[in-house]
Amino acid sequence: MVKAYLRYEPAAAFGVIVSLESNISYDSSGKLLLSPALEKVGVWHVRQGICTKTLTPSPSSRGPSLAVTSIAPSPSSLVASGYADGSIRIWDLDKGTCETTLNGHKGAVTVLRYDKNGSQLASGSKDNDIILWDVVGEAGLFRLRGHRDQVTDIVFLHSDKKLVSSSKDKFLRVWDLETQHCMQIVSGHHSEIWSIDIDSGERYLVTGSADPELRFYTILKHDLLGGQSAPGSDGNEMANGVSSGQKSWEVLKQFGDLQRQSKDRVATLRFNKSGNLLACQVAGKTVEIFRVLDEAESKRKAKRRVHRQKEKKSAKKAAEMAEDGDVNHRAKDEDNGSSITVSDVFKLLQKLRASKKITSISFCPINRKGLLATLALSLNNNSLEIYSIESNAAKQTLAIELLGHRSDVRSLTLSSDNTLLMSTSHNAVKIWNPSTCSCLRTIDSGYGLCGMFVPVVPNNRYALVGTKEGTIEIIDVSSGTCVEVVEAHGGSIHSIASIPDGSGFVTGSADHDVKFWEYQGSQKSGQDSKHLTVTNVRTMKMNDDVLKVAVSPNAKYIAVTLLDCTVKVFFVDSLKFFLSLYGHKLPVLCMDISSDGALIVTGSADKNLKIWGLDFGDCHKSIFAHADSVMDVKFVRNTHYMFSVGKDRLVKYWDADKFELLLALEGHHAEVWCLAVSNRGDFIVTGSHDRSLRRWDRTEEPFFIEEEKEKRLEEMFEVDLDGTLESRYAPREELPEEGAVALAGKKTRETLTATDLIIDALDLAEAEIKRISEHEEESRQGKIAEFQPNVLLLGLSPSDYVLRALSTVHTNDLEQTLLALPFSDALKLLSYLRNWTSNPDKVELICRVATILLQTHYYQLITTPSSRPVLSVLKDVLHARVKECKDTLGFNLAAMDHLKQLMAMKSDAPFRDAKTKLLEIRTRLAKRVDARAETKGEKKRKKRQKKESDGHVWS
Repeated sequence: MVKAYLRYEPAAAFGVIVSLESNISYDSSGKLLLSPALEKVGVWHVRQGICTKTLTPSPSSRGPSLAVTSIAPSPSSLVASGYADGSIRIWDLDKGTCETTLNGHKGAVTVLRYDKNGSQLASGSKDNDIILWDVVGEAGLFRLRGHRDQVTDIVFLHSDKKLVSSSKDKFLRVWDLETQHCMQIVSGHHSEIWSIDIDSGERYLVTGSADPELRFYTILKHDLLGGQSAPGSDGNEMANGVSSGQKSWEVLKQFGDLQRQSKDRVATLRFNKSGNLLACQVAGKTVEIFRVLDEAESKRKAKRRVHRQKEKKSAKKAAEMAEDGDVNHRAKDEDNGSSITVSDVFKLLQKLRASKKITSISFCPINRKGLLATLALSLNNNSLEIYSIESNAAKQTLAIELLGHRSDVRSLTLSSDNTLLMSTSHNAVKIWNPSTCSCLRTIDSGYGLCGMFVPVVPNNRYALVGTKEGTIEIIDVSSGTCVEVVEAHGGSIHSIASIPDGSGFVTGSADHDVKFWEYQGSQKSGQDSKHLTVTNVRTMKMNDDVLKVAVSPNAKYIAVTLLDCTVKVFFVDSLKFFLSLYGHKLPVLCMDISSDGALIVTGSADKNLKIWGLDFGDCHKSIFAHADSVMDVKFVRNTHYMFSVGKDRLVKYWDADKFELLLALEGHHAEVWCLAVSNRGDFIVTGSHDRSLRRWDRTEEPFFIEEEKEKRLEEMFEVDLDGTLESRYAPREELPEEGAVALAGKKTRETLTATDLIIDALDLAEAEIKRISEHEEESRQGKIAEFQPNVLLLGLSPSDYVLRALSTVHTNDLEQTLLALPFSDALKLLSYLRNWTSNPDKVELICRVATILLQTHYYQLITTPSSRPVLSVLKDVLHARVKECKDTLGFNLAAMDHLKQLMAMKSDAPFRDAKTKLLEIRTRLAKRVDARAETKGEKKRKKRQKKESDGHVWS
């Protein structure tokens, strides 16, 4: 009988606050902060400092190591997240559900931006393309090609329906979204452009690169009537005026440069919502914050600057210049006095310095009273910091850091009852509850390389940590304190192993020593309670660095792995040499002994696992286990099943009796360093370089080795299939022409499956129509037999069955699905469209299908006589149906507008945005005050004139 095994599946991932691959962002309300956490998006309540929910892709849609690479909030409750495989998911933040998935990019998504209304989304990618998406219709509109390298940032120019993009190719491009072409290319940068942004009034666009200065551009508004460029809303005489001969296609005009203080490259540039602050984050520890002065302030500053320049020049040249020359010089200066430079508008307010390297920044859209802004920073040590920015200083108000390690997780240990999990890293030890994934204690420590819970009574009250400095730290778990630090070794303690009878433990170190320790109780003077301490009872000298020690379950043998690639086995009682296990080509990094003491497994930097018999030291099997070094290996208790982890990011499940790979578990985004298996084998926990801890639970689902092998082969085949689809081995495609436009979608497995389903539906429907016509023919001839419809049609008519198959295709995939249809099937599909137009709900779908098929097969359709009657019928029917839909929508909109007016008339408060109303009232009051001031001034002037004239007459 074939042996069945129980499957392990990913259950939880915890310990990651923010990952490095993506940006952070506030939501539109300003209460929640969205941070990337590897494949998830964490939603943090800023004031409470807790993660309220996580946006996680469903397991069916999640591929291996699918990291979030970009996040963008919309003005509503929707949030878009881009992934490393080029897909984009749109989430509803209130429900925490994925509304739709958009596939179009072939490389990782690098930037996402919503327009002002939140109805359109622009995405840029490592595949050098920009795609504009219709968020409401859940479909791609078009793809913009032209950049020669990765797109780094995108902004919408809402006033002119334009899009500005930056790239690593050192160019800015301005795209017209109505005509879908590139209308301006801006050069001048000497290195890759990393970020761009635009202020809320759309006056200035700023770009940041590795150059020592920030570049500013003024945005020229175009008069739609004459094609003449009009100055921007700020009166762009700032940029030395807009000449009457200005080119109609020019949108960005260089305004000037502003020197940065930092030498690092710019990483992010962002204006706050009101547009009065600009933050420049560099690829280091600093953020430079600039104040954006309004038009009146900048004019005053320019005037003062010009005045100072005039004074300096006049003082310098007073002695030399003649009287007339001086007059001319002054006149010249006065002419230049009206021009405003970048330094007049942008003024360095302060320089914010974080404790670690900053990876991303985000301004809060809502300002608290008395503050200029609130700025959130994500740091590269897995923490978030929130700063309040005042006019004279920036103050840290919150740091979210306790729920994860600052660096790699180096070791994991489970308590004897599996209720506690201890993880160590370079400066802290954390105690977790593995079932709820919550952090219970954080204890400052040295660089912990190994650890264990003390099994003496009371169980799991104490834990031991071996550090890189050679000390053993004794930790009181209940109080979360380090009670004693024992100077144990002269080098790093690489391994710590408990003696099965619970009397003590063994440590192995880089100082060539293996030391045996015993537990003792000690009492400090002035304290009632005793605390645990340890004493060294025996020491065994080795001839090389000790990397790992393990004690057999019967406490008979101790195995020691050395830097010389061998494993030495000794008797525990006499410390006499028993066996030497050699065969690994590189140092053995990990080892474990099975519960029955029969097998010992070793894992090495040579990527192999070796299974040995502990009775004679014979190698049962050598397995090429991982694509990189094997970092940890553990047996499941009371079995010969084992888990191994490696630098290739995989967790593998093995049968040590059959030497077979049972499962390969994907999930980690970086090297996996350590592993802990529960006593019952019902779950395992792994720790990684990506700072995440992952729990994998055993399910009740059985599986067979052969089935898993087939699955792995199929996956390999599908990967190759994807490679051939994208013509992986074909020569590189030519660079796209300037500003080329292409289809937004991408050919995926889903689109190919959908095409097959439509073809199958068309064939079934055709066969059913043929059967119906044959039955009618027979009934006319007098053969009366009841017609039995095909059960595969699910009780639908042939036409409705094809429509059902077409309706199941995702909106975003429709274009690519229909592109893959052969012409004969496309013609069949066109013949069904007329019948479907009677259904008012499907008019939009039918029009899309008709348009795509006509565009794709245009030349074949006009040369095929059989298609003419179909097209002529469709021409009349579709126009009429679309007009009906349009009229219905227009009628409904007018009715809603009428209802709005009725409600506004009935209500005391007008049916409009309260903020707009408040601004209107304030403007009206300001005008009234100005008018009063003017009338008072006028009266005073008249009185003065009257007095003067009276006085003159009298005199």
